[in-house]
Amino acid sequence: MASKVAVREAHADALTAIASIYDHYVANTTATFDLEPSPASKWEALLAAADAPDMPLLVVVVDDVVRGFAYAGPYRAKPAYAWTRETTIYLDPAEGGRGLGRMLYDDLLARLRSAGVHLAVAVLAMPNESSERLHAACGFTRAGVLPQVGRKFDAWIDTAIWTLPLTP
Repeated sequence: MASKVAVREAHADALTAIASIYDHYVANTTATFDLEPSPASKWEALLAAADAPDMPLLVVVVDDVVRGFAYAGPYRAKPAYAWTRETTIYLDPAEGGRGLGRMLYDDLLARLRSAGVHLAVAVLAMPNESSERLHAACGFTRAGVLPQVGRKFDAWIDTAIWTLPLTP
């Protein structure tokens, strides 16, 4: 029997699953520079901000189970950055390679375009071949690398900045 897969806006009932997925990356990878699990208040704030059309919080659900999430938030606090959003995406580690990330990103980017966002920015900890492939497939291009900007697991980590213009 085929799995039922859907992308939808996140609701409060998804926050525990979102936190669980994210906390895996906090504890085991350099994909995030967080060093400790995030408090519930972080996810509650993201959900509250998702009321704005240019700051969606989405989940991908497989057979009614949250298997990944994506969101957009402000790139920087200064007013001239108001038309730019930083995107973030995480999948349950067991779900990679199934196209779920692409489904999430396609929906997220469509919502950002509809909201009049001009530029999407993604910051990827390096190396991360699967994330680079996903971003390239979604139309992002690598804009540059910031060397050794983070330290985790006793190693210096570079980040790559990827951008995608959403309006002409």
